[in-house]
This record gives sequence, structure tokens and C-alpha cells, in this order.
Amino acid sequence: MKSLLYLPFWFFKAKLLGNKNPLQTVLFVSDKCNLACKHCSIYQLTNPHIKFYEQIKDELLYSYRLGSRFVDFEGGEPTLWRDGEKDLNSLIRLSKTIGFFSTTITTNAQLPFSGSEADSIWVSLDGLGDYHDEIRGKGSFDRLVKNIATANHPHLSVNMVVNSKNYHSVEETIEFAQNNPHIQSISLNFHTPYEGTEYLFLEWEKRARVIDLIIEKKKAGYPVMNSISGLKLMKHNNFKKQCWVTNFILSDGVRLTECQGKTAGICDQCGLSMAGEMHSVFSLKPDTIFAGMKLRM
Repeated sequence: MKSLLYLPFWFFKAKLLGNKNPLQTVLFVSDKCNLACKHCSIYQLTNPHIKFYEQIKDELLYSYRLGSRFVDFEGGEPTLWRDGEKDLNSLIRLSKTIGFFSTTITTNAQLPFSGSEADSIWVSLDGLGDYHDEIRGKGSFDRLVKNIATANHPHLSVNMVVNSKNYHSVEETIEFAQNNPHIQSISLNFHTPYEGTEYLFLEWEKRARVIDLIIEKKKAGYPVMNSISGLKLMKHNNFKKQCWVTNFILSDGVRLTECQGKTAGICDQCGLSMAGEMHSVFSLKPDTIFAGMKLRM
């Protein structure tokens, strides 16, 4: 009920008054990880940053004061996070005590995560079988499937980042999400070419064809989270970005009011579909507003 009241109030201030207060926070709890994915520019294999509980508490309070009411804990691999006896569930409880409406974790699902108290869970799935393993390491797909099956979480979805290596697997991955009883929906994004990962960028013509396929599957009733209006914008990226809707707090403690892509100067090659979704929301596209309400409610 609180989010139902807060969302229109936030939108009114943003759309009509020009306020740029974030609605959600992406908080990196560490850059420690148990994989070395080809597309990742975040993880640290040696001397990773691992935040203390009190530091994360301060970052959550800071984000809440800005106006954020939804928080996504990321890494590295966030399920590895510990500070003494405190674990990721401790951070989820802390978020609720502060006043956040809902919490999300994004995991590579290489370790069991049953018992998670997050309101929703996003599992990174970059294609089926060998497609996933080529990006994330041999055996990672089988472990992911096993841990999804044992998670017993009612709001578990998968996120696929489409790149030059796995775009042939998009259709079968959407169908996998449809047929797996443990998966609620699938979100599709495209690789953003941070330094050292440019070779994974999917050229625009191929991206457009993949988006047409995704739209076709969504119209056919497959559980694609993206809206059609938002997907169409991602074909060309020629739209005003409202990335201030999310604030980011990196694993080294750096606080950003917008996505890291702006700092890196690669917004014109952005593949994060949320950019298109947010522009469609501010353009009052009904299908995007409905998708956003479904996600947040």
C-alpha cells in the first residue's frame, strides 16, 4: 500500500515539477565473486572491496534520504557477503527497518540461496547450456539450474544480457523461462561495451533483429518483463535518458547519481533496457507503466 501511494507522488514531482530524486538504488556490497565472467568489469579476484555492515547502513540511509524506496543488492556475488555473523538477509532486514518498500538481489546462482528474504530475486542467465558456460565458466549453467530449482522463492526471475557470443540463444532462453516452473519472468538487456569488453557488443542491425524476436515472443504470451515500447527504443538508443531514476553506490564506496555508463562516456551504446523503460514511463506509454507497476507492486 505504501508503494501504491508513493509511486504516483514521486512521478508527479518528477514529471511536472522536474525533481530528479531517485526511485531505486543499486548498491554493490562487494566486488568479490566466485566467477570470472567475460563481460564483467566489476569483480576483483585479488584484494576485493568488501563493505562493513555499518558502511552499508550509512549508504542505505543516504539513498533513503534522497528519495529512493527500492534497493537492489549486487556484487560481485552478493550472496558471498558477510560481516561477522551478518549476512545478506541482515541487509534486507535493515533495508525494511529504514523504510525501503522492497529489496532485490541479483545473483549468479552458483551457490544455494534458499531462505533468501529478498522480495524478488534476479538470476543472471546468459543463454542455455554452452552459451552460458562460454561466458561464465564450465558447469555454471548446471549449477544455476539446480539452485533455481531448490530456491523455493515465489518471485524469482532471470536476466539475460545479450551479446555477440550468445544472441543465437535468445529464443530458446525465453522458452526456457516460460517452461521452468521456478521462473516468473525474463528480462533482456544488451551488452554495454565497458573498456576491455568491446568485442561483446552486438552490432545495431543484429540488435534490432533480436528485439523484433523478443517483441514477437512477448506478443505470443511469453513472460518477457520488458515492455514493447521500451524495447523499440533500444533499437537505436536515440532518446533522452532518465538514468537519474536510479542511484548507484559502487563496491569501493563511490556514490553516483546516474549509471556508470555516463561516467565512462558510453551512453550512446547503452544496452540497459531500463533506460528505454524509464523514457517510456515518462512518455506515458501504457504498456510500460503497467509493466513497471507489475514489477514494483
